Amino acid sequence: MSETLSYPVGRFDRSASITPDMRAPAIEAFAALPVNLRNAVTGLTDVQADTPYRPDGWTVRQLVHHVADSHMNGYIRLKLSITEDKPAIKPYDQDLWATLPDSALPLDVSLGLLDGLHARWVAVWRSLAPNQFSRTFVHPELGPLTLDTHLQLYAWHCRHHVAHITALRTRNGW
Repeated sequence: MSETLSYPVGRFDRSASITPDMRAPAIEAFAALPVNLRNAVTGLTDVQADTPYRPDGWTVRQLVHHVADSHMNGYIRLKLSITEDKPAIKPYDQDLWATLPDSALPLDVSLGLLDGLHARWVAVWRSLAPNQFSRTFVHPELGPLTLDTHLQLYAWHCRHHVAHITALRTRNGW
């Protein structure tokens, strides 16, 4: 399987240096996600939505619902991090979540959820004082993560999954 099919915008590099100048563009990626994701799936038939974006990958439908699942968790992690001191967060098995019955629902269910969620998430990101971006949460598998890293990771996640869908559409001529 091609690295490009799995990581169409490249892999996220947690060790990369993050500067304050990177925050505003990352927040804009959050703000743009609901429209970008909706545009990426507009006009797809049910058969197309149930097509894996890569061999052995999730379907487009599962992917859209995954973004909602992941971003709900990410939003809660942000809020915990600004209201608690170094909270330990609970991970989840995203592959198992993608097999649950709600991942078979129409795309609009998660697209609508993402509209409201991202409006709230962007409002919280934009409200943070510069020193708050150094706050951390503790991921049991990854260790401590700063809010700066969290912001960059989820901005990448926004671009990453939209690119999965747009690349599939391009490859299949949809």
